[in-house]
Amino acid sequence: MLEQAVTQNSERRYGTRFLISLPIRVEWDDESGSHVVEDGTTENIGPEGTLVHLPRALPNVGTSVQLAVFEEKGAEVVRVEARVLRVERNAAHPLAALRMFDSVESWRENVWSNQPLIKAFSDSSEEYDD
Repeated sequence: MLEQAVTQNSERRYGTRFLISLPIRVEWDDESGSHVVEDGTTENIGPEGTLVHLPRALPNVGTSVQLAVFEEKGAEVVRVEARVLRVERNAAHPLAALRMFDSVESWRENVWSNQPLIKAFSDSSEEYDD
């Protein structure tokens, strides 16, 4: 299991973070009112947030989203509300930083501190460099 202590900085990241690729689904309404559903993976997870890779579409900064995390067999582990803190619109690997604002305790219990889930999806051969 990989972990990295990250000190608070201008992007409000803090605490222990795990480099882990969990299957996710993010849903939001875009500026035109269209409902967007995007499947992707986490890049890393923290106690109150996550960095996610969404290959086709990214929500705008400040957008409220529904985030669902899944286990290996496809069962939903948790569904929480989050806000987009920042996006990286790199065409090769687009990313969005999300911070939970609803059900933080459920996120912590079912994802961040869920050791069987973390072990099942961790890639111990990589190092996390913030």
